[in-house]
Order: sequence, then structure tokens, then C-alpha cells
Amino acid sequence: MTNFLNKNRAYLIPFAFATGIFVGAGSLVSTEVMAHDIKSSVDKNITPPFDIIKASANTDGRWATFLMELAGETGTITPEVTGAFRGSSVFAYVWPTKIDPSGVGFTPNSGVLALAITSHPDFDDTPLYDENNDGDPANDGKTWHAHWAVLAQDEACGAGFKVREISPGQDIVPATMPDLPIALDAPGQSPILFDNQLKVTLPVKGAEGAHFDAMTAVLNVSDENSHNPLLCVNQAHDVASGDLSFPGIIMKKGETNLTSD
Repeated sequence: MTNFLNKNRAYLIPFAFATGIFVGAGSLVSTEVMAHDIKSSVDKNITPPFDIIKASANTDGRWATFLMELAGETGTITPEVTGAFRGSSVFAYVWPTKIDPSGVGFTPNSGVLALAITSHPDFDDTPLYDENNDGDPANDGKTWHAHWAVLAQDEACGAGFKVREISPGQDIVPATMPDLPIALDAPGQSPILFDNQLKVTLPVKGAEGAHFDAMTAVLNVSDENSHNPLLCVNQAHDVASGDLSFPGIIMKKGETNLTSD
């Protein structure tokens, strides 16, 4: 059965996948789609830094730029420290897309490719990069940084999907992925967070014309000895379309600004 998102509630009810994309039963909010953009009204029931009011994306054929505007100051809320990797939380600004995962180096047709800007102070999953510029590349998890992730359906997760597990030697993976057994890449491009705006530009193949959506979410690392997936999407604060219907389109690069029209 396919359930839907009610934007007046600060979490995502599990929903089904169909033909390789998310499908919702319908939107309960007024969402305006202008060409390639997705626009959504402010919701006073959602914490402002996680309340999406606009999302857009464009590409020049090699590099793609993803943008998001929020009702409050972006990136001001990060997870509480637990002191352990297992059981910890990840806060994320996410653009689920219909770009094939092979566009960033994963196995073709292996799930839903999503771009995520994340913060997680309990672990560092970008060992090649020193995001906070302190000389130690292994302590930057709290600093907002970019990941590509391949999502797959799993009813064990609170929001109905997970970051897909991989099998070493069997799955195709990017050279810059962290040492975790999931379809997660750390490409190294830093996001720009300014006021209520968020922007990141990074290389990807096959982006032009692909549909996308946007969401703000909480992911959780499973507890030790748990049978749940390693990294679950357990809660959604907001979804730009209201129902994960992927109404946005990644357009050929033109003038796409962070400032609202």
C-alpha cells in the first residue's frame, strides 16, 4: 500500500517505490512548479531551517548545481553528540533525483541517486578531505559536506528507505567513497551555506533533463547488533513537492540564483 506525506506533520510516513522512483498518493499542500524549480509555502509547523520554500538545479553537461532555500537560517541545527558511531544521527538536506547512479560511478540502475548535504558529529566519512581546515581530515563530520547516496526501499526504516548496502567486488563504486559497506560517495565539493540558502556544484553525468525533488531528513546509523540497515532514513521534516513526485527538472545551465524570484 502506498501512503503519503502530510506536510503539516514533521515526519515522513512510509511509502512505496514504483519503476525505480518514489511515488506518493498525492500532495496535501499547495506546491508551485515553475519550469525547473519547485516552490513550496512556509509551514509554521516545521522548524524553519528545515522548511523548504524553493529547490532548483541546473547543469552545463559536466557540472551540476543544486540549490535550496529554507524558511530559516540554513545549517544552524546539527545532531547532538552521542560519542559513538552506532546509534548516531545524520541531519541532511537532500535532492533525490532520477539521474542513473552510474552518473557518479555506482552500478547502473541500482536505486535512486540522491545528493545530500549532511552533518553528523559522531563520525567522519570524508577521510580524503579536511572540511574544517584544522589539519585533521578525520574530525569533520559536524561540518556540512556533500554526499551522493543510492537509496533503496526498506520497510525497516521509519521513512521507508535506506542507503543501499553494497557487496565489495561485486558492485561498481566511485573511487572516493568512504570505508563503509553502503552506496555512499564523498566527492569532496564543499557546499555554500548563506543565510537561508544552500548551494553545491559537483560533477555528474546524465543530469540534464532529469527530474528531482528536495527534502530535509534525519538518518540514523543502526545500533550495534541490530538487524536494521546500517543507515536508515527515519524522518522527513519536509518534502518540497509534498509527495516525492519529482516535479523539478535539471535544466541546461543558465542564470539560476540563490535568491528567490
